[in-house]
Amino acid sequence: MARPPSRRPGHNRKAQYSLFASYVVAMTGAAVGLLLVVVAIFDPTGFAVIRTATAEITRPASIAMRNMVGGVSSIDEVLAAYWRAGSQNVALRRQVETDRNRIIEAKAVAQENARLKKLLKLVDADESHLLAARLIASSSTSTRRFARLNAGRWQGVRTGMPVRAPEGLVGRIHSTTPNTAEVLLLTDGSNIVPVRRANDSVPAISTGLGDGTLEIRALAAGRNPFHPGDLLVTSGVGGVYQPNIPVAVVVRIAGEIAYGVPLANPSKVDAVVVERSFEEAVTRSEPAPHAPVDASAASNAIAP
Repeated sequence: MARPPSRRPGHNRKAQYSLFASYVVAMTGAAVGLLLVVVAIFDPTGFAVIRTATAEITRPASIAMRNMVGGVSSIDEVLAAYWRAGSQNVALRRQVETDRNRIIEAKAVAQENARLKKLLKLVDADESHLLAARLIASSSTSTRRFARLNAGRWQGVRTGMPVRAPEGLVGRIHSTTPNTAEVLLLTDGSNIVPVRRANDSVPAISTGLGDGTLEIRALAAGRNPFHPGDLLVTSGVGGVYQPNIPVAVVVRIAGEIAYGVPLANPSKVDAVVVERSFEEAVTRSEPAPHAPVDASAASNAIAP
């Protein structure tokens, strides 16, 4: 019968010390485990304190191990997200463009509502208005500056009637057809409007230059009283335009001439109001005078 092999690792001291250390660690672990079992059975309070202290000591190591395990387990999710990043970016870009278009549409609707509210307020507050209409076309390249209105003679529009928008004066009616009318814009060279500066009533004359701007000349001789930024309104002189309608703002000074731009841009204005001329509105608002009563005829009429 052969003798069983010896467990001694030969004459290698390092191997012998490693085997001895493993025996010591095993015996120590068994003794500590047996001690903990005895403490848990006979002293539960002390065992709870030991368990709490152990948990506090091993907390950093537990957190590190948990993070490492979570990172390893989420590698597949990271790889899948990286793989789908291109398609997700395309979808998100489309969603952003859709949201941007909706925001732009909402802003446009809000601006349109504000413009219509201003127009309704203007119509309600002004008794000289005839009707509200829309500009359906405007000239941009011709030397004459006209706009077309979707209302004409059948709606009561007549030549010379002022046309205004919530932003300011647009022009006046130049010619009419049964259902349309041509509006002579402020920027036309033949449209002359008496104006005044809004803050101190300095009188002037506004004339269109045919290029989208206005030439403004002061009626008083001497130095040009206007400055860039001055607001001009109608003065009411001439009996065509009502006073205090915003007309233009001064943008440039050249000697005795000031240049301005209309506040109501026909290319951006949609809804407008056609008004009766200032003279006609004033005449309509004045009560008709009563005919004088002959006293003798009255006494004869009531005499028996």
